[in-house]
Amino acid sequence: MRVLILATAIGFAAAGASARADVSSSPPVQPVLSEVQQPSAPAQTTPGKEAASPGTSALAPNEPDRAKRLDALFAALKAAPSKESAKAIADRIEVALVPSDSDTADLLMSRAATATQAKDYDLAIALLDGVLTIAPNHLDAWNRRATVFYLKEDFVDSLADLRQVVAREPRHYGAWAGIALICKELGDEKHALEAARMALAVYPQLESMKDMEKELAIKVEGRPI
Repeated sequence: MRVLILATAIGFAAAGASARADVSSSPPVQPVLSEVQQPSAPAQTTPGKEAASPGTSALAPNEPDRAKRLDALFAALKAAPSKESAKAIADRIEVALVPSDSDTADLLMSRAATATQAKDYDLAIALLDGVLTIAPNHLDAWNRRATVFYLKEDFVDSLADLRQVVAREPRHYGAWAGIALICKELGDEKHALEAARMALAVYPQLESMKDMEKELAIKVEGRPI
């Protein structure tokens, strides 16, 4: 399954849709989604995994114009009348969310992308740890590291990084879509449904989540009377 916005700038599962979780050996995912919806600072475990403070913005205080532009784009995305017009707006949102304003972070991101393509996932994670040490609010670094963890079938750390993304930008529909995908693969259909609906609340034309929401709604809530 392909989830928009985590494999490239923010597209999640296109490169790793074949990975599958062993549900019987995986820890429960229920706490993960509840923490995403009500962000709290997680315990630090490795360099680069800084805790996100509730309400922390991915934008620096001196970027009011960028914040206004994102607000306008997300409003337009929610109101887009067709999947084509929504996709065009989503492409602009992706670009707006990526800049780090750090040449060093950009270089590390480029090297991490090369390492990921070469399937050197440990190197990619180390490089992304470096980015997050320099720029702890770098959404794309959290997102890409989530992708690498996913490719390593480390679903717990992947979910933790996606939680960091939505703690900083609750409208990040790609991260919500990634959470929905992982929860579904782990067999946690209830929280997969909730995450899919969070993504659709921001991006109503997101086809992969529309299909997932319909499927899971029947399984979790039953057919409407």
